[in-house]
Amino acid sequence: MYAKIQITGKIEVVTGMHIGGSSVFAAIGAVDSPVIKDVISGRPMIPGSSIKGKMRTLLAKVYNAAPVRTPDDDDERLTRLFGSAKKDAVKRSRILISDMMLCNSQELRGQGLQTFTEVKFENTIDRITAVANPRQIERVVRGSRFDVDFIYEVVNEEEILEDFQVLAQGMKLLQYDYLGGSGSRGYGKVKFQDLWADTVVGQVPEGILGECNHLLEHV
Repeated sequence: MYAKIQITGKIEVVTGMHIGGSSVFAAIGAVDSPVIKDVISGRPMIPGSSIKGKMRTLLAKVYNAAPVRTPDDDDERLTRLFGSAKKDAVKRSRILISDMMLCNSQELRGQGLQTFTEVKFENTIDRITAVANPRQIERVVRGSRFDVDFIYEVVNEEEILEDFQVLAQGMKLLQYDYLGGSGSRGYGKVKFQDLWADTVVGQVPEGILGECNHLLEHV
């Protein structure tokens, strides 16, 4: 059996989010740590690799019986879904996660925003000398929403629901964790919205697709 299921929806930034971009060419006085942006529009984006990597890391804590050195040694349910480059046991990833672009720029403009990021000033202070080391962290503003576009490749019809259970659990875990950096300081809380799965290549039984959507509704 060969088919593809597309998962669409939104991901909303609940607290300021920082996924780092390059500061190699930053001018004097510029933000110390900028966020990654789409080179064409100049607007913030969420790399698919950031979502995929964070979900896999969180799921590994649930599914792996013991800590492993590399993701290639993850539980079989994870290597089946996310892939493995292990020698003599290579597995293609069944889930493709596209980069996510800002989709509510007009709404944010309507709220009076002139830019889609904010600059947060932070300090580290030497406990002996009391000397401060200030820095500027750029963050995507809360309320920003990005288009979700996942493609799940069907390899075995009997494994679709189990794969979707793992995927839905990964998204739910992410909502109770954070995306990007500095999560322990309040950054990067996100939530998924309006998730929906639909067959875009081949055929998937309506009953199975319905169960998939039931799982996504409870993320």
